This record gives sequence, structure tokens and C-alpha cells, in this order.
Amino acid sequence: MLPDRSQGAVPGWDRRGFIGSLAAGALAAAWAPLEAADEPSAPAAVLPHGIGPGPVSAPHFPSRLHACVWRNWPLIPAGQLARVLGAPPRELRRLARLMGLRDQPRLAPVLLRRGYITVIRRNWHLLPYSQLLELLGWNADRLAYTLQEDDFLWIKLGGHKPDCPPLRWHPPTGAEEMGAAALGRIVRSEIPDPANAMGDQPFTFVRTLSETPLHRGKSRPSPVPSSPLRFCYSYFASYGDPLLEPGLDPYPDGYLARLAACGVTGVWLQGVLSRLSPFPWQPSQSVHHGERRRNLAELVRRADHHGIRVFLYLNEPRSLPNAFFTAHPELRGVTEGDRSTLCTSHPDVAAYLTGAIHGLCRAVPDLGGFFTITASENLTNCWSHGAGAACPRCARPGPAAVIAGVNSAVARGIASAGGKQRLIAWDWGWGDGWAGDAIRALPRGISLMSVSEWSLPIERGGVKAVIGEYSLSTIGPGPRARRHWAIAREQGLRTVAKIQAANSWELSPLPYLPVLENVALHAGRLRHEGLEDVMLGWTLGGYPSPNLEVVAEVMAGGRLEDVAARRFGPAANAVLTAWRACSEAFREFPFDGGVVYSAPLQLGPANPLWEAPTGHAASMVGFPHDALDAWRGPYPPEIFSGQMRKMEAGFSAAARHLAGELGALPDVPHPMRRDAEEQGELARVAALHFRSVANQSDFVRLRRLLSQPGAAHQRSGRLDEMERLLEDEIAAAKELHGLQCRDSRIGFEASNHYFYLPVDLAEKVLNCRDLLTRWLPVERRLPG
Repeated sequence: MLPDRSQGAVPGWDRRGFIGSLAAGALAAAWAPLEAADEPSAPAAVLPHGIGPGPVSAPHFPSRLHACVWRNWPLIPAGQLARVLGAPPRELRRLARLMGLRDQPRLAPVLLRRGYITVIRRNWHLLPYSQLLELLGWNADRLAYTLQEDDFLWIKLGGHKPDCPPLRWHPPTGAEEMGAAALGRIVRSEIPDPANAMGDQPFTFVRTLSETPLHRGKSRPSPVPSSPLRFCYSYFASYGDPLLEPGLDPYPDGYLARLAACGVTGVWLQGVLSRLSPFPWQPSQSVHHGERRRNLAELVRRADHHGIRVFLYLNEPRSLPNAFFTAHPELRGVTEGDRSTLCTSHPDVAAYLTGAIHGLCRAVPDLGGFFTITASENLTNCWSHGAGAACPRCARPGPAAVIAGVNSAVARGIASAGGKQRLIAWDWGWGDGWAGDAIRALPRGISLMSVSEWSLPIERGGVKAVIGEYSLSTIGPGPRARRHWAIAREQGLRTVAKIQAANSWELSPLPYLPVLENVALHAGRLRHEGLEDVMLGWTLGGYPSPNLEVVAEVMAGGRLEDVAARRFGPAANAVLTAWRACSEAFREFPFDGGVVYSAPLQLGPANPLWEAPTGHAASMVGFPHDALDAWRGPYPPEIFSGQMRKMEAGFSAAARHLAGELGALPDVPHPMRRDAEEQGELARVAALHFRSVANQSDFVRLRRLLSQPGAAHQRSGRLDEMERLLEDEIAAAKELHGLQCRDSRIGFEASNHYFYLPVDLAEKVLNCRDLLTRWLPVERRLPG
């Protein structure tokens, strides 16, 4: 999800400037037609390129070829990789073994189908588009659609494609052979199974969650249709077009049963309206819409069996390439780069929205409903990105009327089809200057949803800030949500709280964060506020966790202690102590919108270190690179790393204490003991991420100081500290490698797939060893 683009919604963080720096030129690229073509298009014709630096280097590998083999070894079968590189398969396998990689296990095709973003990301700085398409087995249109529609993958990748020359096999030189052999010695000495050939393979958790769950003692009663709405996104759904790939079921029955047992009563997935209903001006966009509707209806039927309603997320109507408006100039609204809006103030466009929703509701009558985002994400209505004054139809009514009008058009479609579906208007991106008017203009029967913790003032490390993004370290509700809910109630509208119950962009590569005290406090305050309905998370946080169960329990009048007793039995008090310690430590998070989107929080120890500045900006939860000033937001460098170390200390202490307590409790039943141990393991993973962010920040800060004049003793001391940081990064990477090899959930998030794999953590060891043995001795010989 993009940061909110509204002006003045929350002081303290310039969202428009931030998103502008991320997306400058990114969304203005020429994109592919919405439906993939039968024949591949020429990559240059449809794929964006942008403007930016060249690919980042990886000097710890003997060549780019070695880096490509290493990074793709856990995901791409050797034969397929050999074809892309033009390599003899036997020689490719020999090269891999020389670097210390074990023979590949049987790699299931599902790895590429479920993990394509991981494949794209790890080859973005290695391969040109042509070879990337060959590696994926896609045509250019499909990749272009993915870059745009998969939760803004193009922006996450930096908004430009580095210019990588074609990578072709060549017999390794003598120096490259020696370099590869040296890597192999390090690997065999320090990480004998670098690519995790023997451990828990990627996406193993999908099979586990899909199985019918075993009931362990008492569980929450199944939700009933009248239950309050508590809805979440699938932990492992494909974001882009999940209704057209039946083999990638976003909500298998076993998973739905587990969610229901945690008190979840709703799930959601993205709906692109032109994919689900006929698009009158360009019917080719709606190919397969009937199949998508049938698959949606089947999902609705299965979910209903578990007492769960299905909702679609709408960000409509989607903008179109400028060429479309040559034949339909009367429909054009505002232009942003190479795309323009379908102006919703034109009666034909409003009628299209109403009719498309009407047809969808008639085709899937038991659909739970929709929620809309109307002032952020894709360019949709003329005011969606704040530029509606450029539209002759939308300028005069203004953003409040136009955005209320979009929601009204959807509401009319629901009503004309029988009115069973619920419509939730999300105020994400609505500016303070007009949000109240927009709420007052919404039709009766709509619900108003607001991010609960927004606009809360905080002070972390002596730095004052204001929450303007999702936060699990801050306990809402805040003044903005309270103000908007009050206006909605005055209009007779129902209200919904948007929270992050399990994790957030503060730290997303864990299935959930063991900060249950924060979750319980937030849920209790929402109950006190009179809220019943809750969106439990954006694309992250849908794992069937104790966090989700605590929200349901507390909002129904129960307590955190009740969930702990039900899940952990005799170990409940030990786990409660750990939850409270982790929650307290997490409240030290140095929150800022730039921090959560730019810092290496998601990659942790997998983010490399460089001997010299890369020249690359940090991208949104994608490539942090070494952009320290973007990572830290308003926090001074030492304060930023200090806050990370406070959290690391708190989470580590909680994990140690819990392990000791469990060791003194011999009578805990095995399933409960295993669940309790998991709390400590996840606390340890979080601690390693925070520790690594601090290490990387201190390393970059010290690297800068090396280039500044100073006394020789200062330079020597700084190099000593950098050496210590490199050794500590090796230790953190090795420990996290072991944890991820045992738990395939670590490193994964639904809209980003795997941020890192064990092979990336092993690469970090090689990266740091290279800096210790090649770069650091040279620096020590330089004069102070």
C-alpha cells in the first residue's frame, strides 16, 4: 500500500514529498494492456525503465555469473537457469558446488508461481528484462501488469530498472575459479547448507495451513452471520489476480477454519472491476470476467461454511493509457504522465460503476461487500491524487463531493441488486480540510473506516513525532479516527476501525509479532470507544495467530489472560510475561513514515553492506541499500540506532526469560509447549532484525566519518568498531539462517513474497567476510 498522499492529514511527515520521491516517473510509464497477450510483446514496447543509477555491485562474488547462480539456486531448477544463461548444465552445477552450494532438492513449480516477486527482486540488478522474462517464463505484458498491479511492485523496486547487460555463460577464468573455491571454503566452514537444501522449504507453511486443523483443547466458538466484522487479508494470497489461478487458492478450507477459530469473521481480496464485470469501452479488458465471478462465488460459498464473509477491495475506476481517450475524449478527466482518469463526474462513467457493481452483486449474491480507497493508491477519480482542479467537471464540486460520489455510485449498484452487500468507505488519504464534508456527503447505509492510531503524538528517544502510518508500537485510537467516527455517527453511519493486529511495516517478515499487550490494550480502547467492527490488517498480518484471537476476545469483553490460558495452559504466565516485555520494548520503535518504508527493517541481516556509497535511494520496503538518511527519518543517527538496540535488548531478554521459564515447567503438554516456544523464537527473530538495522546504521555512519579529516587514533577506533559490526552482522545472519531453515514463515509477507531466503543470509556472511579480508586491511593502511 502506498503512503497516504493527503495534504495535512497528519503533521510531521511530508507524505506527498515522500511518495513523490518514490514514484517520480514510476506510475507515468507506458504500461501493458490489462489482459496479457497471447504472444509475447517486445519488452521495450511495454515495460517501464525509469531513470536511475546502474546496478549495485556484489564484489564478494568472483563475477556476476556467480552471483546469479548463487541467488537463484533455491528457486530455479539448474536446467532452466542453464538455458537462460546459455550454460552447460553440468558446468553450472559444478560452479554451484565449488561455491559450497549443495545439490538442489526437487524444486516444485509452485515456488515460481507463489514466489515470483522474490525471483524478480533478486534478479533486478543482475539480468536485463529479456532474460528476466525467460527466467520467469512470462511475456512482457504479464510482467508489466505485475509491476503495476502487485501492490506497486514497480515502486518497491525503486521506480527504475537498472541497465544490466545480457549475462551469458563463459568458462570461468583462473581467478574466478580461485574466488569461487575460496567462497566454498567459507561456506563449508560457517554455513554448511547455505541454500537450505535440507530444511523447511519455502512455502511449506501453505500446505500446513491448508490442512484441516487439529483442535487443541478449548477454542473460540465459530462466528455466526451476526457477529461483529473482523476481517483480514490472506497470509499467502497472490495479490494481483487471485481469482484466475485456481491452483493458488488464497483461502483453502483448512486456513479458513483456523481463521474462524481465531475469531475472524471476514476476509478480503483485491477486485479490479474491469476484470470482474464487462468494461463497455474496451471489452478485451474483461476477458475471463465470468470465470473470475464463478471462482469468487465458490470462495464465498466455502467461506460461509466457516461463518466468514468475503469482501472485495475496490480502487476504482482505474486510469487508462492516454491512447484510450483518442476514441473517448469525453470521458477523460485529469492526466498523470501517460495515463488519465475516467472522470466519475461524467454520467456514463458513474453509470458504468453502478452497473458493474450491480452485475457483480447479482452474480455473487452472497458476497459480503466491498471497501473502497478513493484518495490514494492507483490514479482513479480525478481527485484521487489531489489534482482534481485540472478537471473542468470535478474542479468546482471539489474532492469531498467527487469522492462521496464514487462511493454513492457503488452504493447504488449494491442497492439495485438487492442491497445485501455492505459498503465500507475508507478515509485513507482524505485531507483534513475536506474529510468531514466527504463523510457528511456519504449515502446512508455506508460504513466509515479510519486508521485507529493515526495522528497520535509520540516521543521516542527524545524525538517528537506523529503517527501517520500503520503502527503496532503505538496504541490507538487517535484524534483523527475519533473525529471522523464522531462525524459518521452524527450522520447515522456505522463505523469501522482499521488496525494492524499481527504485524506492520514496522516489522513484517514474521507471521506475527509477540506484542500481545499492545494488541489487547488497543482492542480494549476500541471497545470502550463503542467500536465493534475491525479491519485486522492490510496485506500483512493474516496469519491465524494469537494476536487475531486477542482482538476478538478483548472486544467481546474478555482478557489477554484468557487467551494465554486457553493456548498455553500451565505456561500461560510465562508467555504473558514475555508478551508484556516485548510490547514494552516495541513501544520504543522510532516511528516515522519514512522509517517504516525505507529502513532495512524487512531485510534485516540479509541487506548487504558496501565499502562505498551505492548512490541508490531506498525504495519502499524493497531495496534499502545504504540510504541512512532515508532510513532514520527525523531521528539523529545515534538516536535511531540506539532505539533499535533498546528494542533488540527487550525482545532478546524476553526470549531468554521465556526459555528459562519453560525449562522449569515439565508438565506443559507438548502442543502447548511448542506454541509457547514459538513466542520466544519469534521474539528472537525480531531482535535479530532490530540488531542488524542498528549495526547497518552505525556502519554507514562510520563509513561516512572515514572520509572526513580526523586524527589517526579516531580513524583506527572507527575501523575497530566497523570490524566489530561486521563480525556481529555475521553472527546475526548465521543465527537467523538457522531459524529460517526451521520455519518457512520467516522472511515472508503476502504482497512481497520472501524478502529473503536462507541463501541471502549466507550471502551476507560472504559479504561481510569479503569486507573484513579485502577492504578493511586496505583502509587500515591508509593515513589518518
